[in-house]
Amino acid sequence: MKKIFFVSLFICSVLSISAQTVVDFSQYFKEYDLEGGFFLYDYKAKTYKVSDKADFVRATSPASTFKIPNSLIALEVGAIKDENEVLKWDGEKRWLPVWDKDHNLTEAYKNSTVWFYQGLARRIGKKNYTKYLKACDYGNKDISGGLTQFWLGNSLKISPKNQLEFMKRLYEEKLPFSKRTFEITKRIMVHEQTNDYILRAKTGMATVDKIDIGWFVGYVEKKDNAYFFALRMQKPEAKQMPEFASRRIEITTKILKQMGII
Repeated sequence: MKKIFFVSLFICSVLSISAQTVVDFSQYFKEYDLEGGFFLYDYKAKTYKVSDKADFVRATSPASTFKIPNSLIALEVGAIKDENEVLKWDGEKRWLPVWDKDHNLTEAYKNSTVWFYQGLARRIGKKNYTKYLKACDYGNKDISGGLTQFWLGNSLKISPKNQLEFMKRLYEEKLPFSKRTFEITKRIMVHEQTNDYILRAKTGMATVDKIDIGWFVGYVEKKDNAYFFALRMQKPEAKQMPEFASRRIEITTKILKQMGII
């Protein structure tokens, strides 16, 4: 495990010295009366394009983007057999009606079903989380916010830079997981697939200190390159904006199209 950890640190150090170019993406957020940043890593060129260098390394709750490492860990330790295993709904109605049914891992990932992943967390346990978050060098590795809550606006925090680093290691399969675990997780991550590219990603949203935070992170895999992205936006909790959640994907799609990536 020490060897894996030091390899992760080495990879991070290589990424940290990659060229960073500041690009003004603000117009994409202003169009929707939002504040936020967009960050991209070009795999072949080994370069970053970032909205703001300070915001690039500012850590906040990963919210449901943590469902990516959560899925990897759950599969690796046997907390769930595969993407088709079903967990029974407990009958408690929640704020999203789509959550109110039995789910398998594929559905829970797509629907961002909190109760499902909280059930997995109880099966995974603190010991495994501590082990794998350290081995993956994921965020601040702080699970003190509670076994079923630490990624939901509580203790765990991650920066856009670390999100991109983690995605790159997932793409390269240089994390401490089996080939099978990578294959299943990459399947459930598919957000869009065409003849030209595969986009794997996850949204996330949390409210911290009366600020709503929205994430969309992932990567675009093409025949000749891969592009890793992290969008993070925010607004005051008191500001009513029913379409806030959908803007994460809309803004990212516009930027990736403008850059000729998709």
